[in-house]
Amino acid sequence: MEALLAVLKAGSPYLPIDPELPAGRISRMLEGADPVCVLADRETAAVLPAGVGPEPLLLDGTELVRELAVRPAGPLADAERSAPLDPRHLAYLIYTSGSTGLPKGVGVPHTGIVNRLLWMQDRYRLGPDDRVLQKTPFGFDVSVWEFFWPLLTGASLVMARPGGHRDPAYLAEEIAASGVTTVHFVPSMLDAFLREPAAARCAGVLRRVVCSGEALAAATQDRALSLLGAPVHNLYGPTEAAVDVTHWDCLPGQDPVPIGRPVWNTRVYVLDAALRPVAPGVAGELYLAGRQLARGYLGRPGLTAERFTADPHGEPGARMYRTGDLVRWTAGGSPRPEAGGGALEYLGRTDDQVKIRGLRIELGEIESVLSQLPGVAQARVVVRQEPGREGQLVGYLVPDGASGTPPQADALRTAVAAVLPGYMVPSAFVMLAELPLGINGKLDRRALPAPELPAREDGRAPRTATEQLLCSVFAEVLGLPEVAPEQSFFELGGHSLSAALLLPKVRAALGAELTLRTVFAAPTPAALAAVLADRQGASAGLEPVLALRAGDALPPLFCLPRAPA
Repeated sequence: MEALLAVLKAGSPYLPIDPELPAGRISRMLEGADPVCVLADRETAAVLPAGVGPEPLLLDGTELVRELAVRPAGPLADAERSAPLDPRHLAYLIYTSGSTGLPKGVGVPHTGIVNRLLWMQDRYRLGPDDRVLQKTPFGFDVSVWEFFWPLLTGASLVMARPGGHRDPAYLAEEIAASGVTTVHFVPSMLDAFLREPAAARCAGVLRRVVCSGEALAAATQDRALSLLGAPVHNLYGPTEAAVDVTHWDCLPGQDPVPIGRPVWNTRVYVLDAALRPVAPGVAGELYLAGRQLARGYLGRPGLTAERFTADPHGEPGARMYRTGDLVRWTAGGSPRPEAGGGALEYLGRTDDQVKIRGLRIELGEIESVLSQLPGVAQARVVVRQEPGREGQLVGYLVPDGASGTPPQADALRTAVAAVLPGYMVPSAFVMLAELPLGINGKLDRRALPAPELPAREDGRAPRTATEQLLCSVFAEVLGLPEVAPEQSFFELGGHSLSAALLLPKVRAALGAELTLRTVFAAPTPAALAAVLADRQGASAGLEPVLALRAGDALPPLFCLPRAPA
C-alpha cells in the first residue's frame, strides 16, 4: 500500500505484477511496460525473471531503509518530480488477456479513475465508521477502488491476507471479526461464499455488497439479499473504462438482473453493425464514451485504433470504446436513461472473449499456447456450460502424429500453467482426429463432443492417512460421494475456482500450504500426497499423522512421541 501511494505521489503510474504469475508472463509484462523502477521485497524479488527490467529496489533492503530515514517527511514538491502532476497522466497500467497470445497493457488516466471514485462515494456514501475489505489481487482493476475509495473518504481499509480471496470461511471470519461493512464479490465467488455456513455471521455487519465481473444470477442475488440483509449492487465495466461504467441496485425476485445505468460523465450506446442506435428491447453491441475511457493499449497503436474509435454521436474529437458485449435496453424503457429510466441487460459476447468466474479470458491466448506445445497440430478452446454445472474451459486438440502417442491431459495442464495464470488453464482436454468445420469453413462448435468424465471406479484404497484425508477433501469440494487416490481433480469436473476452494481445506486438514500450480501439476490425491511427503523428507518416511482409529464421535486424541530438546 505504501508503495502504491509513493508511486502515485511521485507522478508515475503503477504496474501491479502478481508474483504467482508464471515467469514467462512476468517477463512479457516487464518487457512491454519497460518500467524505470521495479519495487519488490526480498521474497518477491526472487521470482522475478533474470535480465528483464531494471534491478529491483528492495523495500525491505537495509540500504533503502537507511536512505529513507534521512529524507524529509513532508510531501513531494513539483521541483522534485520530472514533471508537474497532471490529471491526464496515467494512474495505473493493468494487463488483461490478449487474443494474439500477448497480454494487453491498459493505461488509465487519473481523470478516469477519479471520476469513478467520486461517483462511487456520492452513490454509496462511505463514512468514518465504514470498513472496506481489500481482497482482490492488485493485478485486477477492482482492487483500485478497494484500495483508494476508503482512503479518499476517511473510512478504514482492511487488508485480507494473501490468497484469502479464495477462502469463503476465512472471508466470513474476517468480515465478522473486523467489522467489515463493504465487500466486493465476483458473482461466482459470492455464490461460494453464501454456501459457507459462517457467512450467516456477516448479517448485521455488512452494509453493502458490490458485485461485478460477470453476470449476476437472480438466485445468487436473492440468496445474498436474504442471508446477508444488506443491499446488493450490481456493477459492470471493462478495464478499458476505469473499472465500472454502469450500476444497478438489486431487487429481490428480479430476473434477469440488469447491469443498470451509466455512472457520472459516461455515455453508453447500444448500436447495430452500422453504429446506429437500436430500439429498446433490441439487442446491440455496447459502446462506451466519456471521461472514464482508458488512453489505450500500451505499445499497441493498431489494437488501440481498432477498439477505441471515433464517436459519431459525441462532440468532434470524442472517442468511444467497443466493448464486444451484447446488451439491450429494457423493453418499454428509454435508451436515454435521463429521459425515461431504462436499464441495460447483459446478453453475452460478440467475440471469443469470455469471463469465467469473473476473470476475463481471450480464448485465442490459450489456443496460441497450446498450439506451440510438442505433439499438438491444432488447438481450439471453448467454454462448455453443462446443466447444473459452472462453465469450464475445454481444450480440443488435434495431435500432430509425430510423437506416436497423443499428449496427456496432466502434462498439458502443467505446460499451460507454466505460461498462463491458473484461471486460464483448461479443466479438460479432448483429442480429435480433426476439428469439425461448418459449410463456411469455420469451427462448428456444436459438433465438438463433451469431455468424458472418467469412470467412477473405486480404484485402490488410500494407502496413507494423507491420501485418505485428501480423498475426503477432494470429494467435499467436488460434491461427490467419494474420490479414489488416482482420480484427477480436473477430470472429475474441477476447475480453477474449485481448485482455489480446495487449497484452504487442505491447509485446514493437513496444515500444508499449496498453490494452484501445485494442484495443476499433481491433480490426484496420490500425487498431492507424494508432494507433501517430499516436503517431509526428514521424517524418515513416516507421515506426520498416522490414523489409529477414525470416525469416532469423541474428540480427537493426538499422541506425540518424545523428542530431544
